[in-house]
Amino acid sequence: MRWDELMDRAGGVCEFCGASEQLVSVDVPPDEQVLLCPACRGEVEVPPAHWRCLEGAAWSATPAVQIAAWRKLGEIDAMWASDTRENMMMEPDVAAKAATGGVPEIIHRDSNGMELAHGDTVVLVKDLPVKGAGFTAKRGTAVRNISLVPENAAHIEGRVEGQRIVILTEFVKRK
Repeated sequence: MRWDELMDRAGGVCEFCGASEQLVSVDVPPDEQVLLCPACRGEVEVPPAHWRCLEGAAWSATPAVQIAAWRKLGEIDAMWASDTRENMMMEPDVAAKAATGGVPEIIHRDSNGMELAHGDTVVLVKDLPVKGAGFTAKRGTAVRNISLVPENAAHIEGRVEGQRIVILTEFVKRK
């Protein structure tokens, strides 16, 4: 978002507390921005009562402000903050963005594009040499009860010939 558009949306003030000095655009993942003052950016020490401004920001009609306020409220260890966070009214897609931090969910897919789930059975579509185990997993071998590698959509784990191995999803198809 351009600076002038952001200033217009915010009315030239911090979108949390309403301060008008030293405003800066702050990224709110995945693709949003809010206008914040140094205090709300965490650049200066503020009394805990300052963050009560989030009670008002939580009711903003702007999704980026809602997401930023929801995340900041989660960092504050006070009953009022958790109550405000729980009572925020957000559209389902905005709430999902706030909760995930904008990080897309990792989806594991086989060589045909079918979604894989924990516990599925897959079949190898290619002979795969298993490094460090001294054997080759043959094409057509069924791998039962697979586990998904949480941080990598291209990897699954399974047991072949008694060995627990990591397998690239491009070399399997769901059975």
